[in-house]
Amino acid sequence: MKIALMDSGTGLLAAAAAVRRLRPDADLVLSSDPDGMPWGPRTPDDVAEHALAVARAAAARRPDALIVACNTASVHALPVLRAELEPAIPVIGTVPAIKPAAAGGGPVAIWATPATTGSPYQRDLIERFAHGVAVAEVPCPGLADAVEAADEAAIDAAVAAAAQRTPRDVRAVVLGCTHYELVGDRIRAALQQPGAPALVLYGSAEAVAAQALRRAGAEPAPAAAPTGGLSVLLSGRPAGLPSVALAYAEGRLLAGSRTDAAGVLSG
Repeated sequence: MKIALMDSGTGLLAAAAAVRRLRPDADLVLSSDPDGMPWGPRTPDDVAEHALAVARAAAARRPDALIVACNTASVHALPVLRAELEPAIPVIGTVPAIKPAAAGGGPVAIWATPATTGSPYQRDLIERFAHGVAVAEVPCPGLADAVEAADEAAIDAAVAAAAQRTPRDVRAVVLGCTHYELVGDRIRAALQQPGAPALVLYGSAEAVAAQALRRAGAEPAPAAAPTGGLSVLLSGRPAGLPSVALAYAEGRLLAGSRTDAAGVLSG
């Protein structure tokens, strides 16, 4: 079985690691776009064009499912990707986990990029899944870029700034950008109030990984050690796993194998 994941950059690591944990025997294809990132400032049509190019590179490896591990691409490119690739390759988008976060009754904060915060897309999700729940939309300028660069000081500064904009009574935080899941521990540490109940973070990685397996007709089958391979495509070019990925536990999980000249890591 082979699962492909796509994003502009390292945001796909969280979902890829989730797939690896659920199915250590699965072959993974990571397709990103370092030549075209960041996608956030681009127009919707431009995002769709770049996402389609990245998806086509992944589709050429004949995966059993494709995860769009990017909120921006899911908003602007999912219909285009599905029109081209389905039904041959199931395409799974990423949606902020507002529904399960709101189920606890709130208050809830949604950390997202400035472009997503306050957007009609996010407001629609809040109206549909969190009606009657106190929701604070928190823009996080610079956080995704800092995570992409693994810039420790910039990550800490962006997290601290967003934490200052987050109401102190929040008990659940939705991570509305896949990059944020890579620094979830830092976000929790910045927001947790002394003596308060444990803060709950809601990401999308586990849910999209499970959905990808279902769409691929597979069941979770955890094992002691990974045996599946890993192919890396950078703007369509075979490559090794970028060194920046090793700054995160998810990247180190995926890199526990050797790389050959074709950009394939084997277990």
